[in-house]
Amino acid sequence: MKFWLLDLWLAMRSVLRQGRRTLIAIGAVSFGVIAMILSAGFIEWLMEGMRESTIKSQLGHVQVVRPGYVERGTSDPFGFVIDGEDAARRKVEQGEGVKVVAPRLSFNGLASKGDNTLAFLGQGVSAKAEAVLSSSVTISRGRNLSPDGVNEMIMGRGLAANLGVTVGDTVVLMTTTAAGNVNAVEAPVVGIFISVSKEYDDSALRMPLALAQQLVRVNGAQQWLVLLDDTDKTDAKLAELGKVLPAANFELVPWYRLSDFYNKTRDLFASQVNVVQFIILMIIVLSISNTLSMSVMERVSEIGTCMALGLTRARIRRIFMSEGVMLGLVGGGLGVVIGCALALAISAVGIPLPPPPGMEQGFDGEIRLTFGIVAKALAIAVISAFVSSLYPAWRASRMNIVDALRQSR
Repeated sequence: MKFWLLDLWLAMRSVLRQGRRTLIAIGAVSFGVIAMILSAGFIEWLMEGMRESTIKSQLGHVQVVRPGYVERGTSDPFGFVIDGEDAARRKVEQGEGVKVVAPRLSFNGLASKGDNTLAFLGQGVSAKAEAVLSSSVTISRGRNLSPDGVNEMIMGRGLAANLGVTVGDTVVLMTTTAAGNVNAVEAPVVGIFISVSKEYDDSALRMPLALAQQLVRVNGAQQWLVLLDDTDKTDAKLAELGKVLPAANFELVPWYRLSDFYNKTRDLFASQVNVVQFIILMIIVLSISNTLSMSVMERVSEIGTCMALGLTRARIRRIFMSEGVMLGLVGGGLGVVIGCALALAISAVGIPLPPPPGMEQGFDGEIRLTFGIVAKALAIAVISAFVSSLYPAWRASRMNIVDALRQSR
């Protein structure tokens, strides 16, 4: 332990003695850590916002459906209706961490106003449950569905614009019933909504569940959307519901299985962040390696003297590796402090951003700080500093004592 402390003191003295070169190395490490924290924090915030918006507008955390609905529900939507399962639904609603269970009945048809006719994706919903679940759906004009409303609908902004519909207009909806017959209903549009997906808004409308059941002549719904109080509890809730609901009658589908766009976007951003971190790692390695290599060249006679006085080659290596780790720790710690301060300042001010692909609205960007992001940035700085010190340390320890002492003359 005494030798370790002495080696650390020698390493610290050498780091402080180099002055300008040390500041450059520490600065490179600090800027690298700052860049990693800000870039990873922004991506994390963006992905979390996209995840929560998708969950709280379209998917819920867990969907309870009939087995096979995800694969074959598009071609045979009314073949997977859940009806007469009130006891099972109460078990789901009474589960720990469940905020609401929202039934949905989906169907397709044609919407007409005057001479305009467009295909639509319809959803029969519970207005009371959707008020909790669809917190990311914004009513831009008019109002949302009323819990007491029977004959009304709300329409996506894109679909309303293409049909030439505004709040208060009456729209005729025509669809095919579960029995294969044609049925139609006429209802006023009480609100125009915007969700996180422009594609969805261009084709979707919602109406009370009772009106949708009357239109397609079925009872029940195809999906029960379960909203939890914490997204991180999704897998635990899946396991819990799997014990409560019989697999022969129900299939449990987590949100991440249905959110293809989110999954691909997260993979893309993760790859980009990895590339940025690799570039930063190389900058740190080159900077510290250059600093220590120059230090070795300038301290040849000092190294020879130390070895002549009895310092082993292992201790020489340890001194130079300690210098590299010190540079990584000091630069990384400084970068963490500055990076966290900048992240908080940016989040407080916000960065105005345009709507991303597939979305309707822009937003103010923030930087999300997590322990994992900060710890990873600091770990990369320290590890890369240690790795970059290996060659200079080996080079210093392999010097010939006589040649090194000769340079001091």
